Amino acid sequence: MTKQIEIIKKTRSFLLENLKDLTIEQLNKVPEGFNNNIIWNLGHMIAAQQGVCYIRAGLTPKLSEDFINAYKSGSKPAGPVDAKEIENIKTLLFSTLDQLEADYNNHIFEGYTGWTTRYGVELANIDEAISFIPFHEGLHSGCVTALKRLVIK
Repeated sequence: MTKQIEIIKKTRSFLLENLKDLTIEQLNKVPEGFNNNIIWNLGHMIAAQQGVCYIRAGLTPKLSEDFINAYKSGSKPAGPVDAKEIENIKTLLFSTLDQLEADYNNHIFEGYTGWTTRYGVELANIDEAISFIPFHEGLHSGCVTALKRLVIK
């Protein structure tokens, strides 16, 4: 699984590199016709990874319940996030993957409960869950790309 986690890290790095010139306002802007913004999508990637890997294994996520609730599926931005929270999200994009890798290597996901995603993908164990993350993040990376085009106009 180290390779899968490395792939996730590289794609997250690529995404952040493409966003580095955006302002706080641009990261927070919710364009007409959308219900979220760029920074919400980044936070959602982190929250979703925690849900797919930890919560589905019956484990406590490595992030606060407030963070998970703010960025889980079905949520939307409650308001703009400040520079400090943006930096926190950027850090969490990678620190949570480092923790996932350590926890995976320590075999803490033995009690993973299989489930079917909203996309009809069956995930029977942690290996399949980690393999699913790039697909999910690809969807949100596409959203981020579309949002970026709208906020830089």
